[in-house]
Amino acid sequence: MANLIDGKLISTQIKDELKEEVTELKKKGIEGCLAVIQVGNDPASSVYVRNKKNCLLYTSPSPRD
Repeated sequence: MANLIDGKLISTQIKDELKEEVTELKKKGIEGCLAVIQVGNDPASSVYVRNKKNCLLYTSPSPRD
């Protein structure tokens, strides 16, 4: 029998845990960053990059451009 999972709930839980970890690292003076180089204009790639940026904005209150 298959189990039905709530992907959005699991995603939110993971992002909330990550947000806490990022906050703790920032308190220790450790800051990470995400660098993306997109080649071409593939719409699927653009969605992927946008989603990564949104995740970064959710987990890090002060992102760099």
